[in-house]
Amino acid sequence: MRTIHRHHERHAVGHIGWLRASILGANDGILSTASLIVGVASASADRSAVLIAGAAGLVAGAFSMAAGEYVSVSSQADLEQADLNREAQELDTNPHGEERELAGIYMERGVSGETAMMVARELMAHDALDAHARDELGLSGATAARPVQAALASATAFAAGAAVPLAVAALTPSRQLPVITLAVSLLLLAVLGAMGARIGDAPVGKATLRVTLLGGAAMLATIGIGRLIGTAV
Repeated sequence: MRTIHRHHERHAVGHIGWLRASILGANDGILSTASLIVGVASASADRSAVLIAGAAGLVAGAFSMAAGEYVSVSSQADLEQADLNREAQELDTNPHGEERELAGIYMERGVSGETAMMVARELMAHDALDAHARDELGLSGATAARPVQAALASATAFAAGAAVPLAVAALTPSRQLPVITLAVSLLLLAVLGAMGARIGDAPVGKATLRVTLLGGAAMLATIGIGRLIGTAV
């Protein structure tokens, strides 16, 4: 029998879980912390109050992102496991029906009936549950829900993103703090938006413009609220 050597390729889909969580976390870290800093600074607060608010936002946000991501992805993992358990039970009680079902899936993709049945039979002989998980349920190891990985990636990315506007606030003169923090944060959001678009093979310009405009609107709104409250107080 001729030996077939598999051609190995690297795809980003295998990292989609932590990539998505990382980009979302970093984006949220930059935007929420920068908005908090410029809002507090615009209320005429001194630097120590601004830095305390920013640091508190970093810590609270990182834990919040981790908890939210863990709960969300854990729910997804529970649903995936429930589907796998149900499929395993069906394979035990009706293996021939499941074989025909798998063959039908291949026929819908354009495979002839005879070939589809042969492929279904051989795949089920190798690993029936894996075959149905992939082709009937759309589940695979590359895209499986990983709650801990997603939570750690999200928290780390949030903290890394939040650390930048916090560092800018610590190094910038008080009078220029809101403007410089806003400008640096918008630049970082644009870079992050472009990275996310490249990873997802989406239009870079549109994604960059969208995240920059929305981020700018959020920070300008907090500046306005900070000034309003600072004046009133």
